[in-house]
Parts: sequence; structure tokens; C-alpha cells
Amino acid sequence: MTDALHFYTNPMSRGRVARWMLEELGVPYETTVLTYSASMKAPEYLAINPMGKVPAIVHGNAVITECAAICAYLAEAFPEAKLGPTPEARADYYRWLFFAAGPLEQAIVNKSLGVAVSAEKRGMVGYGCFEDAMAALETAVAGKTYVAGDRFSAADVYVGSQIGWGLMFGSIEKRPAFEAYWNGIKDRPAAVRARAIDDALLPPPNT
Repeated sequence: MTDALHFYTNPMSRGRVARWMLEELGVPYETTVLTYSASMKAPEYLAINPMGKVPAIVHGNAVITECAAICAYLAEAFPEAKLGPTPEARADYYRWLFFAAGPLEQAIVNKSLGVAVSAEKRGMVGYGCFEDAMAALETAVAGKTYVAGDRFSAADVYVGSQIGWGLMFGSIEKRPAFEAYWNGIKDRPAAVRARAIDDALLPPPNT
């Protein structure tokens, strides 16, 4: 597709996930870095994302927000990058991409915030309990190079980012299956490139 691709982000945000996906595509894109206190809440950006959060992608006339949606959209919009699922891997691709974006993220955020769901209320939350979410995540990656089929996909960008960040910040357990999966994908050239770009955009220490 030849429509212009514009990326709105902040280097201290989930925009890092979308950046990795964009670098995997290998196509040109423009970047606008927004600040939390000002430009993210400015009327110009709220017209793009009423939530006032990043990341967001504008591709021609299309606006895409939410990291998992951005990854899935870009995989479909740029099929030549082969980041979408093969027919055989389609079920695992959608299953684990949206598990990571939904129940897994909810479980991680609640645990980080100290929110404990009582046993009798677990049926009301999508992840049940943190331990259930970790067990499901281990099922997704144990003994696998990729989360869906035999090639790297957008699902690995998202699931891998969740695991990588979780291992770094201690928000998920350092299980051998998680470490082995993350170590297998974290040094992809596009991932290294994306981290370098975002790290260069970080504010200097003590500012």
C-alpha cells in the first residue's frame, strides 16, 4: 500500500511495541513524539485518539489505536512482510494475540496495582487470577520458537513485548519457558533497531 504511514508515540509507552512492528515491516513511516502533559491531550491529537493515549497509527484515511489492533492491522496492510498468520497458524495467532492484549494485560496491571480479586469474584474478570494467566501464557510459548506456527508474526511482536517487559520489570515470573521464548526473538534486527530509536528519544536523566 502506498498511503502515507504516520506513527504517534512516546518512548516511555506501549508505543515501543508498535515501533517494533513498524520496523519489522521495513517500510517508511513518519513519527510524531507526543508528551503526556500536553500534546497527548491537545485537541489535534484527541481528534485522532479521543483517549489521549499513544500509540496511534494514521495510514491514509485509516486511524488505528490499541497496540494489538495496530499489529494486526499492519500485518494485513503490508502482506509482503509476511507478519500475518499462515492458514494453519491462524487460530493460535488470533488466540494468543488477543489473550495477551486482554486477560494477560489485565492480570499484570491489577497485580502491579495491588488489586486482588477474591476467589468468589474471579468469574467476573477475564483472567480469573494471576496464576491462571501465567499458566495460560506458559501454554502459549512453552517449547515453541514462535507463538503461532513455524514463522515469526505480529503475534510474536505483541506477546513477546509483554513477556520482555514483564521479565525486565518483574511483573511476570521468570519461568524458563518465558525466558527461552523471549531470548529467541529479542535480538531480531528490527527489535534491536526499534529499541535504539526509542532509547535515543528518551529524555536525559534527571530532567
